[in-house]
Amino acid sequence: MNVTTIGLDSAKNVFQVHGVDANGKVAMRKQLKRGQVLAFFANLSPCLIGLEACGGAHYWARELLKLGHDARLISPQFVKPYVKGNKNDANDAEAICEAVSRPSMRFVPIKSIEQQDIQMLHRARSGLVKERTAQANRLRGLLNEYGIVSGQGLTQLHKRLPAEIVKDAENGLTKAARQIFADLHQQLIELDRQVSAYGEKILVLHQSSAVSKTLGTVPGIGPISATALLASLGDGKAFDKSRQVPAWLGLVPKQDSSGGKPKLLGISKRGDAYLRTLLIHGARAVVKAAAKKDDAQNRWINDLVKRRNANIAAVAVANKNARIVWALLTRTESYHTPVSASI
Repeated sequence: MNVTTIGLDSAKNVFQVHGVDANGKVAMRKQLKRGQVLAFFANLSPCLIGLEACGGAHYWARELLKLGHDARLISPQFVKPYVKGNKNDANDAEAICEAVSRPSMRFVPIKSIEQQDIQMLHRARSGLVKERTAQANRLRGLLNEYGIVSGQGLTQLHKRLPAEIVKDAENGLTKAARQIFADLHQQLIELDRQVSAYGEKILVLHQSSAVSKTLGTVPGIGPISATALLASLGDGKAFDKSRQVPAWLGLVPKQDSSGGKPKLLGISKRGDAYLRTLLIHGARAVVKAAAKKDDAQNRWINDLVKRRNANIAAVAVANKNARIVWALLTRTESYHTPVSASI
């Protein structure tokens, strides 16, 4: 069977295979159970295999690479235009096979197990932070129903709940209400502890990696941002130019141009929202601190704030930092403050 290119539509239990030969003629259409996938490709001559970058795709790509195949991941948005007719597994596999053979196709970098471990650590911490915020908001809402208003911030809740609310006999709360508020507060304390524990793990990981520590020297990038970028970008060689990284992260303007008339909108917000958020929040701190500094880079930031506004300046700094990160990863250099701050 002379198959050169395969589109593999992955799923939890049923996988669809669509293969073509060197002339683009259909040579294979096959459905596989999950347990049959690796055995099937182990008996197949090395070929180009395309998969959509969805759940489990990085695992399957690594396994196929071990078998000698050239596995590549494609963003689903780039596969959709090649789907013919109605959506089903066979048509999806055919579309993936067509998309992976395009010479100008953009591919998603395949993550190593180590990168996925770091990313899982960040996802776990991010989920706990969201749960903690939800718990704090739940407490404030319930307290408000009893006529007790708490200020914003976790510090206010931790300070007032034990002493002023739970133990205050004059605030009109029943014994049952006090017990529930005490239980909810203990849950909030436990979430605090878990968030701190994961933060410490990220810090240890950051300090043990020379590359992560190098990224952490960039203004606006700390241990959390550095390790998250390292987990997603790896060695950075999946990108040919520095400007591709901020575009991949959605930090460049969206276009709506037509008829030779360019029209730029707000940032595209494509890619990983978690990374984009970290970069922008870090950039906000840089913009705020720039008002008290007078070197070339901070003068550029201050001028941008005056001409536009602080939010646009923060996105511009985040864009620049994404480019700097790519340069540090691909050139293995140390960060130094740029002589010229032009972007």
